[in-house]
Amino acid sequence: MTDPATYLPVLQSGRWFAHLPPDFAQPLIAMAQVRQLQAGEVLFLRGDAPCGLYAVVRGAISISGTGGRAHEARSALLTRLEPPHWFGEISVFDGSARTHDAHAAEASTLVQVPHERLQAWLQAHPGHWHALALLLTDKLRTAFVAIEELALLPAPQRLARRLVMMAEGYGQWNAEGQSRRVIGISQEQLSLMLAISRQTTNQILKDLEARHLVRVQRGEVEILDLAALRAACY
Repeated sequence: MTDPATYLPVLQSGRWFAHLPPDFAQPLIAMAQVRQLQAGEVLFLRGDAPCGLYAVVRGAISISGTGGRAHEARSALLTRLEPPHWFGEISVFDGSARTHDAHAAEASTLVQVPHERLQAWLQAHPGHWHALALLLTDKLRTAFVAIEELALLPAPQRLARRLVMMAEGYGQWNAEGQSRRVIGISQEQLSLMLAISRQTTNQILKDLEARHLVRVQRGEVEILDLAALRAACY
C-alpha cells in the first residue's frame, strides 16, 4: 500500500494544508490511507454514513446531486475537485449522512483520513477543530459566490467566471498567481454545472473561441488568455 506521505508535495501545494500547524498536519498524514478509484467508481453517495476527510492527489472527483420524482429526476454536477482539494468535512463536523454523490471523474488517487480515527484524535486535541473549520468556511464562501452568480449574472458571465475559478483551482493553491491552463471538463459537464442548456454552453464557448480566449477540444477547455477571460466575467 502506498504511503500517504508520498503525496506530501501535492498536499503542500494547497493553501489549507500548507498553513496547518505541524502538530495537526503530521498526525493527519499519520492517520491517513491511500484510496485508488477507477473512472466512474463511486466514492460515496447521498445518505451514506460519514467515512472521513479526503484530499484529491491525482485525477478528479465529481460532486453531484439528483432531484425530482423518479420518472423525471434531474442531475446537477455541482463541482469537479482536482488536486490538491480537500473535501468531506461537513460530515466530520456533524456526523450526519453525506449530502451529495461523489464519483471519480477519471482514474483518481485520494488520501483518506478515516472518520473514526479523525474524530478520536480531535476529541483528544480539541484545539485543532478551528483549523478544520477554516476548510469548511472556505467552501461556504465559494458556495455563496455560486448562489449569487446564479441569481444575478447572465449565462455568458457565469460560464466565464466558472472557467476562471476552475483555472485558479477555486483559490485552493498555496502559490500566489498559480493557474491551470487546461481544464478537463466536457461541454455537457459544464452545462450541468451551470444549469444551462448544452446548446447555450456551446454558443458561449464558440464566442469565447472567436475572441481567442479559450480553445475547446473534446473533453477539455484550454485557457488561452486568462486575464482577458477574467475581464469577460464582468
